[in-house]
Amino acid sequence: MSGGWLRPAVFGAMDGLVSNLALVAGVAGGTREAGDTRTVVLAGLAGLAAGAFSMAAGEYTSVASQSEAAAREIEKERSEILRNPEGETRELAAMYVARGVEEKLALDVARQMHRDPENAVGVHVREELGLDADDLPSPRLAAATSFVSFAAGALVPVLPYLLGSSSLLPGLLVTLVALFVCGAVVTQVTNRSWWAGGLRQLVLGLAAAGLTYVVGAAVSANLG
Repeated sequence: MSGGWLRPAVFGAMDGLVSNLALVAGVAGGTREAGDTRTVVLAGLAGLAAGAFSMAAGEYTSVASQSEAAAREIEKERSEILRNPEGETRELAAMYVARGVEEKLALDVARQMHRDPENAVGVHVREELGLDADDLPSPRLAAATSFVSFAAGALVPVLPYLLGSSSLLPGLLVTLVALFVCGAVVTQVTNRSWWAGGLRQLVLGLAAAGLTYVVGAAVSANLG
């Protein structure tokens, strides 16, 4: 389960890239005539901080809820094993039989597993719930990973401005490249080709930036 860090790291980075690119593009679209790069940078950094804290809080709550639900199921299984060890032994043996083990051998193996109640709990949890009692995801690790990865992704669209750029184009190009790379990396654990995954993320990021740029420009024109 990677300790609960892999998913928030990947999606935190991509979310930071897309959302802050869109935010920066929207503000840039609304201030393109005035050329106010300070406003764009302020908005980008505020979006980075707000998004990182929001992602961390949401990830912590989500993973904590999942871990607490899993812990509850594990305790329930432990209680059933202590209350009815023979019945749980036969239930485990039946699982082995269903997988092709001979009935007598399955019962012998199940009884050996149940010699240690804690070992029996771990086996039942894996077989019945698909969980590892010793490897539940950490809410703190997930939150920290999400915070750092979102902040890293969100910094990319703002970085060219911080380095002296007065145009959206450098940040847009760098962010699209980063999105393509992230999309390609994600395909390592899927069946999609790397170029298709990368292109999908690039198109989504470009669409988000384009739409918010138009919105920012339209709002600015109407307010002006």
